[in-house]
Amino acid sequence: MFNANMPYRNLGKNGIKVSQFSLGGWTTFGGTVKDATTIHSILHLAYESGINFFDIADVYAKGESELMMGAVLREFPRHELVISSKVFWPMSDDINDKGLSRKHIHESIHKSLKRIGTDYLDIYYCHRYDTETPVEETVRIMDDLIHQGKILYWGTSEWTGQQIQEAIDICEKGGYYKPAVEQPQYNLLVREKMETDVIAKAVQHGMGLTTWSPLASGLLSGKYDDGIKEGRLSKIEWLKDTLYTEDNVRKVKAMKKIADEMECSRSQLALAWIAAQKGISSVILGATRIEQLQENLGALKVNITPEVDRELKQLFK
Repeated sequence: MFNANMPYRNLGKNGIKVSQFSLGGWTTFGGTVKDATTIHSILHLAYESGINFFDIADVYAKGESELMMGAVLREFPRHELVISSKVFWPMSDDINDKGLSRKHIHESIHKSLKRIGTDYLDIYYCHRYDTETPVEETVRIMDDLIHQGKILYWGTSEWTGQQIQEAIDICEKGGYYKPAVEQPQYNLLVREKMETDVIAKAVQHGMGLTTWSPLASGLLSGKYDDGIKEGRLSKIEWLKDTLYTEDNVRKVKAMKKIADEMECSRSQLALAWIAAQKGISSVILGATRIEQLQENLGALKVNITPEVDRELKQLFK
């Protein structure tokens, strides 16, 4: 599968290439979107548009996202896909069914592979840092899984630069496979951690960056200009409390002038801006409708000049 309209980028210094825009299952497939026909249509559009990277996690809808996305992904040639999943969050009330222990990772990878219906994952993320498990224990099981052929690369998600460095130091000392990628939250409204800590560490060690929540759960699209009536912010309280402020809404409204001048939507402008930042391998999109994915993929036609980059960073400082 190759689409000339979709740029493909190396995952950091690694040889594997991922589409500039990817498709994820967080809160959508198996969650807010349960209709198999809708999911089938969205994933097929993504594939036909050149998206080769599909991002899932075991905790997304408690395994339903892996099941429903996997059912469609099996319709495509496996060698053309980059499939990821994640491990960390509790999957049941069992005391060991959580975290990054050797036991939980060992059992979780087999469950994820079965749900998705594949022999291996291209990328397996540690979905958060585990303060209750020695990092060396986690590093060694990830290294084992690579040697066993069950995963090809492992990564981190929402780790700090110091935590990433800790893992890399252990890998270098023990000769283990290093984390190849970090998946941070990153958008025009959530920048500080990424820009002051994570980007530099990832670039230093040749790690790719695959970012999530590029539209700040829809806020950057202008969807909530007149208040919260529906959508992700109406359903997830911590997101609303974190993102929905008068100042953020003011900035998003002011952004419309820049988008209008560039003859694109605010969503497209926000997505193109992330893709233009240093070290970014792929920007993970979410979609509940075909039209939403089509709209977001229009970001491929938006050119972020140094002047536009400065203007946006000044507005969202």
